[in-house]
Amino acid sequence: MADKFLQLILAIVALVVVVALLLGAASLARGRYGDRVRAIFFVGPTVLLVAIGLVWPTILTIEKSFRGLAGVGSFSFSNYVQIFSREDLRTSIVNTAVWVLLVPVLAISIGLLYAIIVDRTPVEAVAKTLIFLPMAISMVGASVIWKFVYEYKPTQAPQIGLLNQVLKSFGFETRQFLITGPWNNLFLIVVMIWIQAGFAMTVLSAAIKAIPDEIIEAAKIDGATGWSLFRFITLPSIRNSLIMVLTTIAIAALKIFDIVRTMTGGNFGTSVVANDFYSSSFTQNQPGLGSALAVLLFILVSPIIVYNVRQLRKVS
Repeated sequence: MADKFLQLILAIVALVVVVALLLGAASLARGRYGDRVRAIFFVGPTVLLVAIGLVWPTILTIEKSFRGLAGVGSFSFSNYVQIFSREDLRTSIVNTAVWVLLVPVLAISIGLLYAIIVDRTPVEAVAKTLIFLPMAISMVGASVIWKFVYEYKPTQAPQIGLLNQVLKSFGFETRQFLITGPWNNLFLIVVMIWIQAGFAMTVLSAAIKAIPDEIIEAAKIDGATGWSLFRFITLPSIRNSLIMVLTTIAIAALKIFDIVRTMTGGNFGTSVVANDFYSSSFTQNQPGLGSALAVLLFILVSPIIVYNVRQLRKVS
């Protein structure tokens, strides 16, 4: 304990010394290139840390993905061939695609509908708090909660799972929701929708409130009501927020790992790319294949990030 405390003190002292040196060097920068020199002193360490912590590991991961299952050996495309030739890995890719297609659309639909319904009602604050609460729970915590909701016991036995208790109360047989495919993937997707709907509601509600009252009143005077008001006024006004929420949730769904790992471990046809990446790298001793799956995830995420950045630049 004393050694760790000493290491912590030394790290703090080193940080203070480095910051003092940077501030001192920046303050001494004078003349024509003074601003550039100060920028280099302040931005340089950050760029260096990003290069060491992100860029270099990315390069190593890409290199290892071309070195066979163990991440060593001669250059080859064998790992990428395996990704698209093995049935279990193809299933994971399909499952990931289903997550990316369903989660953003359903989460945004629920969040937007909820935001419109509770907007400017007496219970707005309480209603929004209730749907936002799942955002305060970790993915693992939410997975444990929903695992109890889906818990299976034979129909004759006392039920622990809420959903099976409801089925039993209405005279139906209890079901093993997390084992029966392909519907078990949809039951896992519900968990993420439950979490992300609150995020979508919060952002879209703020965007709706930012619409000037004058525009809405003018549209009503012109005869716009209900669906036409929503279609021609609300949706175009919140388009940028919709794109931001859509891309953010899509990226989260593309990288989904916690829910699958906690609830099924990727068994019963529920595995996704991120789960196979973890299993290959850390449990099956196949870091080369795991690196290839990581590169695949990076390739899939990149277009969404680029699109999101372009949209944000248009706004700014």
